[in-house]
Amino acid sequence: MDDTQRRVDAIRKDRSELENHIIDEYSAGKITRREFVRRGTVVGMSIPLVSFLAAACGGGGGGETTGGGTTPTATGAVQAGGNIRVALIQPATDPNPVIVKDEGGAGLIGSTGEFLSFSNAKLELEPKIAESWSPNDDGTEWTFKIRQGVQFHSGKTLTANDVKTTFETLIDPKNASNALSALGGVLSPGNIDAPDDATVVFKLDAPNGNFPTLVSSANYNAIIIPADLDPADWGKTFDGTGPFKLDSFTPKQGAKFSRFDGYWGTKANPDSMELTFYDDESPMVLAIQGDEVDFVEHFSVSGGKALLSDSNVQVISVETATHREMHMRTDMEPFTDKRVRQAIALSLDRNAMVEGLWEGRADLGNDSPFAPLYPSTDPSVPQREQNIDQAKQLLADAGKTSFSVDLSTWNGFEIPDLAQLVKQYAEQIGVTVNVKIVGDDAAYYGDAVFGKSIWLDSVMGITDYGHRPVPNVYLSSAFTSKGTWNAAHFKNAQADQLIADYIGALDIDSQRAAAKKIQELLLDETPVVFPYFYNFLSAAKPNLKNAVSAATGQFDLSKAGFTS
Repeated sequence: MDDTQRRVDAIRKDRSELENHIIDEYSAGKITRREFVRRGTVVGMSIPLVSFLAAACGGGGGGETTGGGTTPTATGAVQAGGNIRVALIQPATDPNPVIVKDEGGAGLIGSTGEFLSFSNAKLELEPKIAESWSPNDDGTEWTFKIRQGVQFHSGKTLTANDVKTTFETLIDPKNASNALSALGGVLSPGNIDAPDDATVVFKLDAPNGNFPTLVSSANYNAIIIPADLDPADWGKTFDGTGPFKLDSFTPKQGAKFSRFDGYWGTKANPDSMELTFYDDESPMVLAIQGDEVDFVEHFSVSGGKALLSDSNVQVISVETATHREMHMRTDMEPFTDKRVRQAIALSLDRNAMVEGLWEGRADLGNDSPFAPLYPSTDPSVPQREQNIDQAKQLLADAGKTSFSVDLSTWNGFEIPDLAQLVKQYAEQIGVTVNVKIVGDDAAYYGDAVFGKSIWLDSVMGITDYGHRPVPNVYLSSAFTSKGTWNAAHFKNAQADQLIADYIGALDIDSQRAAAKKIQELLLDETPVVFPYFYNFLSAAKPNLKNAVSAATGQFDLSKAGFTS
């Protein structure tokens, strides 16, 4: 036995059953090297450790996946200091970490707040507030070791109690937290312990192999805030632990931040960053072309086409699971019959949408959250394609050869264009779609709870969904009977069980088996149409380097700077 094998054996003796199972999957060639590294970091192995095991254990079959959750501008040496000007879509809510539910809000609170870990470009989890984490043998309990010596901007020292209180607040149903979309049914009140200042233990409702991802930056509400600070008051101070601290915040206008010299990690390179809020894309495009801003956190092809061919702009593109969902209320006419829902889905020319709206910078959607990006997605499930004759026949069989329905959405990115295409395609099968576009996302989302939201109460609507490194949140929130984002009001016991099976699966084979059944069921039931999963696009001035944009709406400018 050589030294490498002895070291591997010694490491495996101290790893959990779940970690050893992932090592076995990789050694057997069932998962790629990239997926092994990603899965290893999710369950708590450090990047150096999992990289060593990847090299030592061989394996890695099945082909590599591409894409991820973050992507940087050009990298390299930069000048110290400076001010970076950022264009951000107008946040839909007050800067309250509990209720933020949109891309602009995620970018705003993430400017000073930090997470237990950060989901990077390879979908690996980088330690932040948490130094490490590990599961018990069946994935029902996760223990996080909290970094010591971390300071809030207010001067308070962060302890495990701040982490415990943050998550207790997020999972309390009385707070109507947006984070319940990820944590509802996963973690219940009373099941978080902080036995000492450096340890937090999460006792889950059921096994969950992806739990660390659900409490990472992928859950943009989960910034750690002081235990004695009311989240409703957080926007007065933006008291976080990140490399930038608040200078000023003006609602509906913008915010200014400066370097926090008490930061626990590498101090920020820029002296400051300045955020300006915009109601839509057009002025953001003009702002970067007119040298009014240095960085545009997100733009779409339809709204920012001019940037794609502008030599004075860096375009940053990454394959993601970011998408639009078009729900149809399964409990309201005309969509109580699944044949009507199927007909609407069959009327769409998805290839034309991808080319027309995204110039090919998107993957086809197949009416489930399983994007091509995910290793657990089963590619053998047939892709739904436009079929006008079949759609008409389904409507005839359902006794609804013609009807009129309202489609609600908001005026952001390419969404109004998508709504108009849905209207045009529906006309081909005898359906009249009345497009109802409200002015902004705040009006559309409302309070993001049933009975107080155009989104969740409309008979038919189009909603923008940010990237997630795993599909768990999409599944549990939008497709389970008690899902907090179940805009289709879809209630299906088989779907509930399959989703539970998928989320509880601790190995890739079991995940893929459950995924295939979910994909097939949702294609049949069609409560929601997924037309495409699009590349997340950001833009920067040519001389800005080391700026990182995350498809979940956050950005990291702490290492960024200008070359001249």
